[in-house]
Amino acid sequence: MISRFGEALSEISRKYIPDSFVFALALTIICAVSALLWTDTTVIESVQAWYNGFWMLLEFGMQMVLILITGYSIALSPQAKSFIYRLTNFITSPKQVYPFVLVVGMLLSLVSWGWMVITAVLARELALRIRGINYPYLIACVYFSGTLWVGGLSSSIPLLLNTEGNFLIEAGILSDTISTSYTLGSILNISLIVLSLIIAPLLFRLLIPKGGPGLKDMLQEVSSVEELSIREEANKMRHQVPTLSDKLNNQSILQYLICLMGITYAVFHFSTRGMDINLNIMIFIFIVLGMLLHRTPMRYGIAMKRASRNISGILFQFPFYAGIMGIMIHTGLGKELADWMASVGTEHTYPLLAYLSGAIVNFAIPSAGGEFAVIGPSIITAVQEIGQDLPDQELTEWIARASLSVAYGESLTNCLQPFYLLIVLPIMGAGIRIQARDIMGYLLIPFLVLFVGWALMVTFLPL
Repeated sequence: MISRFGEALSEISRKYIPDSFVFALALTIICAVSALLWTDTTVIESVQAWYNGFWMLLEFGMQMVLILITGYSIALSPQAKSFIYRLTNFITSPKQVYPFVLVVGMLLSLVSWGWMVITAVLARELALRIRGINYPYLIACVYFSGTLWVGGLSSSIPLLLNTEGNFLIEAGILSDTISTSYTLGSILNISLIVLSLIIAPLLFRLLIPKGGPGLKDMLQEVSSVEELSIREEANKMRHQVPTLSDKLNNQSILQYLICLMGITYAVFHFSTRGMDINLNIMIFIFIVLGMLLHRTPMRYGIAMKRASRNISGILFQFPFYAGIMGIMIHTGLGKELADWMASVGTEHTYPLLAYLSGAIVNFAIPSAGGEFAVIGPSIITAVQEIGQDLPDQELTEWIARASLSVAYGESLTNCLQPFYLLIVLPIMGAGIRIQARDIMGYLLIPFLVLFVGWALMVTFLPL
């Protein structure tokens, strides 16, 4: 019965949820009109805010492209393919695939949200090997597994709070950093991780649809000739006679020297900063590891070319989401929303209101760091006013709980927001026709269950 209900929701999704680009355009109009109605912004000011914001995510967009293609290039190496094959060798049926992919993906996302690309490669390999897998549902499993990144080592809001000289300190809102022991190491965060690792696989196990299109059925072109391996393609590109350029293109010494430099810096980074994992260091490690595995400049170049085939969605859609962020920030719409929700908060309800704020604003600003830049100051200021008579340590705990609540709400509503599918679909959608609407319907029930569960946890669990 539950699986039939999930299939019905998926069918509704296919009928009514538009392409992710249409989603971005509609949200732009909604935010622009909301700014006109809710703030003193004029039409031209709203348009200016949109334009000024249009370029705010250029760095983040480039990071997203690089985390995708560098992670994918590692998965294309012979060593990674062999490891993935051995890892999945004991999986033989679709009913084993879905929870396996979900759990592995959630564990990988606790290390870095960018590792969703590894989960996507793993899932696609399983879909090619095992018959009877509903491929859109498998993509939903991969996408949902990424929600747990918010409790892991790359969670941007807890890392921001623990960063010296962050914008909250510079603005005088906080007087000092807040240790990750109050956030990532808290009872609340650990309990949320454990609950999600138990509940999510069970939910997706119950929701498995009967039948459905498999990856091999969806492939548009099935060639009788398999694609050349990277090594074979590199050899095919050599000149007929030995040349200096071929020797340089296909030797390893220069690439290995660069890898040695990269490994040296990575050791230095973690030995001096601890487990300071961020997008830049993850991309850097992916690049160094990819170069090491592919051995030569020619092979690594071919791997990166193959990994870059389907990144158009990220390249042209990110500026539109940045424009939405610009409207939220520069018109004051984000602050107005946060102030309104904070004004009705009490010591008992403020975590839930912060959670709802994170969930709602995420539709307009699908970036935890960007969203917190907009609503974080207002929420923290409201918490400080509510708890002004508390001892410093207890007030710090309140601020940490509110910040975590924003992060949790932001992360979970990605199930209803197809923005981060732009990371998954270039890998899992290669060679097939598939859109966000084919996937999003499968996420609604898991979202509702965990949304209620997480809401109860941020409200009642001790920090």
